[in-house]
Amino acid sequence: MTAVTHHRDPLPWETEGVDRRDFVKVVTAAAVAVGIPFTAAEQMAEAAVAKKLKPSVVWLHFQECTGCTESLLRTSHPALSTLILDLVSLDYHETLLAAAGHQAEKCLEDTMKAHEGKYVLVIEGAIPVKEDGIYCKIGGRTALELANTVAAKAGAIIAIGSCASWGGIPSADPNPTGATGAPEVLKGKTVVTIPGCPANPYNLLGVVLQFATFGTLPALDELGRPKFAYGRTIHEHCPRRAHFDAGRFVQVFGDAGHREGWCLYKTGCKGPATHANCSVQHFGEVTDAWPIGIGHPCFGCTEKSLAFRAPLHSTVDIERPTPPDTYPPIAAPQGGISPLATGVAGALVGAGVAAGFMASRKMGAEPPAGGGPGGPEKEG
Repeated sequence: MTAVTHHRDPLPWETEGVDRRDFVKVVTAAAVAVGIPFTAAEQMAEAAVAKKLKPSVVWLHFQECTGCTESLLRTSHPALSTLILDLVSLDYHETLLAAAGHQAEKCLEDTMKAHEGKYVLVIEGAIPVKEDGIYCKIGGRTALELANTVAAKAGAIIAIGSCASWGGIPSADPNPTGATGAPEVLKGKTVVTIPGCPANPYNLLGVVLQFATFGTLPALDELGRPKFAYGRTIHEHCPRRAHFDAGRFVQVFGDAGHREGWCLYKTGCKGPATHANCSVQHFGEVTDAWPIGIGHPCFGCTEKSLAFRAPLHSTVDIERPTPPDTYPPIAAPQGGISPLATGVAGALVGAGVAAGFMASRKMGAEPPAGGGPGGPEKEG
């Protein structure tokens, strides 16, 4: 880490080795990878090019295993060094910081002073509040004090991982340290939560990209999670969903169904109640690098009521146990689909395509509502 300076950092294409066109391609690809529409991604890339200052990032570690940082360091499409370190200025990160002791503390103080009201605060790990937070201290200050102090002057606050989002493993019963998530500590402030154990780094990249280029936050759900990543349950887009619909379930680990890749619901899969995009946004670009991918039930790490709370192999309720009525049957009752049904379906599809085309044209011609591709940010 270099010392914080008050002049503008050179943009990626102003230094040797990075071409402006390649940089635009990288930003566009990264935005599309996290679910942002292509037209909005193009706007985001151009905005990144027009930026005169790279937003400063302060990353705090509290009660955690550093798993979220480790996961972030393993991104490769695009590479972390190409995207995050070029698009933003990572000015304080205890795991990656070369400085130590008083030098590290000065780095934090200088960053906050130079970029007051503009830097992005990323919190990794739960914050203990019992006995005034004495169970986690850094540089003589408690995590509770640090979180409040640094958050007070931040432009945006992101809680990465389940520990920072709602307490995670440190908050499991009996929770002797009173561990809790950043939103509970920083009440009254908008905290973007990116739960997961670890969190998918691309979900973080999507939020940081939008804030860095448009100065806004994506649309959030009632728990502060970005809707582009947590708007659907894993069950809805699970690669084993067809087996669920067909009634093919793994009964015990290692049985014939398990070897054939059948549905894991009966062995305790929490996918029907877990909001996340694990099955469509893979970790480390490895398709099977998530529980269901390796043949184990999802344990609901993005949900406070499930992970480290519900028994690992207990089943959960399913809001919609069967496919929607709009799905065509596998075998039609009369042996075929009627011409009337075919005509109605064709009309609906045609109308949907036309509406999508007009929406994409409008999005490309006008700035996104709320200043960014994710729409208006959640009210604090």
